[in-house]
Parts: sequence; structure tokens; C-alpha cells
Amino acid sequence: MGIVAGLDSSSESTQIVVCDADTGAVIRQGYAPHPVEKGPEVDPQAWLMSLGEAAGNGLLEGVQAIGVAAQQHGVVPLDAEGNLVRPALLGNDKRAQGAAADLIGSLGGRTAWAQAIGAVPQAAHPVTKLRWLARTEPANAVRITEVMQPQDWLAWQLLGRPARRTTDRGGASATGFWSAATESYRPDLVELALGHQVRLPEVLGPAGTAGFTPEGLLISAGTGDTMAAAFGLGVGVGDAVVSLGASGSVFGIHHEALADPSGTITSFADATGRHLPVVHTNNAVRVLRGTAELLGTDLAGLSELALASSPGAYGMVMLPYLEGERTPHLPHTAGSLHGMRRESMKPEHLARAAVEGMLCGLADALDVLRGRGVAVRRVFLLGAAAELGAVQAAAPGLFGVPVVVPQPAEYTALGAARQAAWALGVAHGTLAPAGGAGAEAVRQAGGTPWVDPPQWPAAASQVFEPGDELPVGLAVRQQFTAVRDESHPGAFQQWEE
Repeated sequence: MGIVAGLDSSSESTQIVVCDADTGAVIRQGYAPHPVEKGPEVDPQAWLMSLGEAAGNGLLEGVQAIGVAAQQHGVVPLDAEGNLVRPALLGNDKRAQGAAADLIGSLGGRTAWAQAIGAVPQAAHPVTKLRWLARTEPANAVRITEVMQPQDWLAWQLLGRPARRTTDRGGASATGFWSAATESYRPDLVELALGHQVRLPEVLGPAGTAGFTPEGLLISAGTGDTMAAAFGLGVGVGDAVVSLGASGSVFGIHHEALADPSGTITSFADATGRHLPVVHTNNAVRVLRGTAELLGTDLAGLSELALASSPGAYGMVMLPYLEGERTPHLPHTAGSLHGMRRESMKPEHLARAAVEGMLCGLADALDVLRGRGVAVRRVFLLGAAAELGAVQAAAPGLFGVPVVVPQPAEYTALGAARQAAWALGVAHGTLAPAGGAGAEAVRQAGGTPWVDPPQWPAAASQVFEPGDELPVGLAVRQQFTAVRDESHPGAFQQWEE
């Protein structure tokens, strides 16, 4: 069918992959760092400069379509002429924490927000950033007539700043003013936050086309980085993804949006027409790094120590809430170590307790999704810590399902490229509508026939089965749960009923 490209504009760099549209094979790649910026805001021109550098030396020669993914939750505020009102606010901006609490109260509480958009505002949400701007920069706020996210702004720039502005449902679901349940904007929430209405991008379907560049390149709908990574990995219903950063996140693929009054689940849409419920934890690899520093070693050394211990860490249980916790909602608590005895107070047992504590905390997040009917038949484990032997040994038993550790790759950029191939195939008529009862029902209802995305190979990976360790893992989870519930009664009661 041709050649396509996927672009991932992260918080630090631009990654580009050029792929065969039919097979997904990577033909060439480009990379460029973003100009160094300090603080939670940036001039978006820096993204364009990085993109131009990454695409140098003829990287995009022969490319027919481009998909754009970028750091979700960013805000690019524009005036009536489409010019920047102020620098873009990044997704990791924490200054809006007070604005989040203000917004929650303004609509009537957490339940009202969960029912409205499938999420409770956090500092990261664009709707919260708009409230922060209205409160702290009123002169700028009143000039804002249009709001975009980074991937939408980049696509608009590539297209030559046309009159039409677009986004996709995955990106829209990260704003805090679009409902994944109703698939529609809530402009009243924009006005609640900013004080007036603004222009919002048109939401395209998964295989939609945002437009064509002056050179004739097709630009697909684009999406947020989480949604693009899921598409690049090739995950589907029954798969969950556990991401091990300093903090953690767990998401699954589901057939419907989930409204969670507690705000524990954030109900995103994905890049394929389905839904992507996410649960976050404050603590993941920071637990391992902190324990490694205490023991005078690094992550690899910690893993070796943990493997020298045995499941259950000689009775020691670490509650890994070092930075407070979102899941369960314990924002002001601290981590703790339980079950210390003379025979257990050895470096290898402490190392094992840290690994098991981190993984049990993430297993709790998985259980939140399971408790709402999300199927979890296997878990994809992402992040550098997923390569640690101790993590690979313990995770299948503690999660209770096979654990897939993909080989390192630019999955966000690959997801963007796969989306570009999808849009290109639909535009050229080389991808046929799907068959089956579901597709026929859509046709009879007068909807657009469903077209399956290009069937690119699954990510190369290692698979670790629970095997004989499943009963052992269950016992370790039960021990962790007993300590958790004794220390924090009722923290998970709503999910276990």
C-alpha cells in the first residue's frame, strides 16, 4: 500500500518511525531532542524545531501519510487569529492542584464529574489548567478563543494551519471536557473553568483524515501518547498494560466507558473506537530505587538480592505508599514495613519485600479494573524495571495471569504510524469494511461500516507464565492484603464488595 510515518512528540524529544504500511516493518527512524526548557511550560515552536531536525536527511522521502502522537494533557491556548496567547502548559504541570479542587466543588463534587466526563479533575487535565489560567492570568485567559492539545496543534501546523481543526476521541477524552460515554464535548465545563466558551477541534473517528499537507501527505487523526502506545503494542480486549515509571499506571481495553464516582478510574477513549480505563498509582519504581539506595546498590543489585530471597520475603510486607497513594486513596499516608523478625532482617528479604510490595500495589490497581468487569487475561509489563529478573519472576504469580514483556521499541510512534496506515487504507479504499454481525448491524443502522486497522505483527516479547508459582503468588497477595486492610481499614472495600 505504501510507506507511512509515525511521530511521537514526547516531553523531551521527537521520535519518528517510517514503516511499510502493509506489514508494519520499520524502514528507518529519526530522533531529535527538544530544546532544553525549564519548568512546566514551553513555546510550541520548540516541538516544530525538534520535528524538523528528526525528519532531516530525507527521512520522510516516499512517505504517503503521517500520524501524530504527543504528550496528552498539554494545553496550547490560541487567540482569534490562531496565535499563541502564552506558552503551552505541559501535562506534568502541578501548579493547578488547587484549581482541581476548586473545579470539583464548582460542579457539585466528584460524582458529578465522574458522571459528566468519566473522570475527576486532576492537576494534569486541560480543563483544570483553564481554571488555573482564569484565576492566575485573567488578562491572558480572556484572550483565549481556542484550545488545542499538542498533537492537534502539531497536525494543524503540518497541514499549513487550515480553517479546519481536528482531534481524535482518544485525545479528546484526556481534556476533562469531552465525555467518553456520550462521545461529545461538554462546552459548559469549558465555560465553568475559563469563564467563556472557546473553539474546540472537531473529533474524528479512528481511521479519519485530518487533511492533506501542501505536498499531498495525508495526516491522520492523531492521538495522545497513551492511546498511541496501546495501538502500537497491539493490545486488545483481555489485555492490560502495567507501566512501571517512578509512579505506575494500569489500563485495560474495554467495550464501554466506565464512570467511577471515586475518581480512581479515569475513563479514556482509545485510538480504535473502544475504551481505555486507566488506574494510577503514585508509587512504582521509586519504591525499588529507594530500597536500593538504602541497601547501597542499584536496581540490578536489588534484583539479585531479591532473587536470593524467597516468595513472601520471610514474612516481611512492604506497603509501598512512599509518596502517599492514589490507589487506594491515601494521599497523606506513608510507606511502612511489617512482619520484621530477627531472621527476616537481611538485605535480600528487604529487597524481595520491596519488589513484592510494588507489584502488589499494581495488582491492587488491576483489581480495580477487574471489579468493574474489565477482562484481564494477560498483562503487558512496560518500563526499564520490567527487565529486572526479580520483577519477571514475581509478577506472573502476583498478577495471576501470563506477563508479557515487550522488547524495547518506539511503541507510541509505531501506534501513530499504524493509525496513518489505517487512514491511508480507508482513503484509498484498499482496506475493506469488516464483515460479521457487528459490522452488519452498523450498516443497517445507517452508520459508517467498520474497517479493521492494518494487521501489523504483535510486538516481539518474552512471555512469563504463572505456572506452579500461582498458589505461591496468591498467598503473597493475601498476606499483603491482610496487612493493607489492617493498616488502612476500608481503603479497598468498595472494590471488593
